[in-house]
Amino acid sequence: MKSSKLNKLFVKLNRFGRIKLRWVTWVAIAILCWNFSLSVSAAPNNRQDSSIEPYLTRVMEQITEFTLDNGLKFIVLENHDAPVVSFVTYANVGGVDEPDGQTGVAHFLEHLAFKGTKQIGTTNYLAEAKALDKLDRLFAQIKQAQQSGDRAKLAQLTNEFVATQSAASKYVEQNKYGEIVDTAGGVGLNAATSADYTSYFYSFPANKLELWMSLESERFLEPVFREFYKEKQVILEERRLRTDNSPIGKMIENFLDTAYTTHPYKRPVIGYSEDINNLTRDNVEQFFRAYYAPNNLTIAIAGDVEPQEIRELAKIYFGRFQAQPEPATVTKVEPPQLETREVTVNFPSQPWYLEGYHIPSLSHPDYPIYEVISELLSSGRTSRLYQSLVEEKQVALSAQGFSGFPGNKYPNLMLVYALTSPGTSVEQLATALRAEIERLKTEPVKSEELERVKTQLKAGLLRTLDSNMGMARILAEYEAKTGSWSNIFEELARLETITSEDIQRVAQQTFTSENRTIGRLVPPS
Repeated sequence: MKSSKLNKLFVKLNRFGRIKLRWVTWVAIAILCWNFSLSVSAAPNNRQDSSIEPYLTRVMEQITEFTLDNGLKFIVLENHDAPVVSFVTYANVGGVDEPDGQTGVAHFLEHLAFKGTKQIGTTNYLAEAKALDKLDRLFAQIKQAQQSGDRAKLAQLTNEFVATQSAASKYVEQNKYGEIVDTAGGVGLNAATSADYTSYFYSFPANKLELWMSLESERFLEPVFREFYKEKQVILEERRLRTDNSPIGKMIENFLDTAYTTHPYKRPVIGYSEDINNLTRDNVEQFFRAYYAPNNLTIAIAGDVEPQEIRELAKIYFGRFQAQPEPATVTKVEPPQLETREVTVNFPSQPWYLEGYHIPSLSHPDYPIYEVISELLSSGRTSRLYQSLVEEKQVALSAQGFSGFPGNKYPNLMLVYALTSPGTSVEQLATALRAEIERLKTEPVKSEELERVKTQLKAGLLRTLDSNMGMARILAEYEAKTGSWSNIFEELARLETITSEDIQRVAQQTFTSENRTIGRLVPPS
């Protein structure tokens, strides 16, 4: 639910760093997009809190769920207000699940999932497959020649690789999968990779339900990871743009590596350059086989559908997937932080100051309290950080904070950050920001302010629920992360019970010097 704030952080930092940033894939949990906004029985606005409970009851009554024999879970929201349907395939795998030395493989796989199948995206799969296998052999030989220093052999293999790649390209029908979707009236075809998950989503007219079943089942039943080496160069360029040559990219990569010592949240989802360079098609294939098992997928469908029809079609198309053992899960646990950690990144940019504090995961009972705290600190122009740092003390041009960084499936960080105003040092800004954090520990939040923040949080969630795609995405996410999609609604109920004492208790536990990581983004001296 904090995705918009995370996205703003990257946009602002890169704007001030003079770097144009389309979006940052390795924190794609920051991107929430949906395509058809529907009036689900007229969702309540901020002034209609009394209607929230019956509204949620109506929504829950429209949801059904079932699980195929192979373990693949379906969640269906039936809504006949408009003849459109949104689909989300949620793979419960992200950057945290990657093997050591293969960072970036989850994101790489997301790119390749749009390349087609044995039937889609090729004019002659048998001939293409031979060329793809030859490319893999040549890549392995090129690595050996690089290690041995045999320049003549390396030049010969490189030329042969280029010729073979050109031959393989002749069989490829570029963007065939997307062309089929577009022709059938589909919109919003896209995907996102985060530390916690990978999701694939788009919307279709309601009469294209079976086409979606066919297309989506095919691409995850027998995908062909074609154009692998071309896509590798695309991803390496993406990393150069969004990390190596980006102030915020460098800052975040170093900040997470400092805040975490053990848990894989410390690694960038886009991957390290060396790992991306060394990835093979076999690495991607093995990762796919391990984590795209039917019992590790959740499919959410929202819109003008009949649940019984979905059940019948799902058995036909997705019932073909073979059941597999449960994939491996993250076992590394981040030890408690015992002292302040600091990192400074020098880059031509307006100075920024960041603080991060370790907090529990989404499934923890106190997590909604952290959501309230982040809203208190940074919910627009009425927020504490804006009022104090921007308007009163004028030490910052902007200031915000949010929980769930870089993900929230596991214990994560609450991040607070601010951009210095002209003539203000990072140290002055840090002092002012910390004073606002200390207030949460020492001063009870007034009831009026607390109620305003609760209303804003509820309204934000309800706006997400008031669309096909928004509903499908959040249903799938909560099902995978918390064990049940219904926890969305329980979190809303939990918000109502949060008190000023809860906020003070959590603030005193969390905002300590021992639990703090500091980041400074400053221009070279």
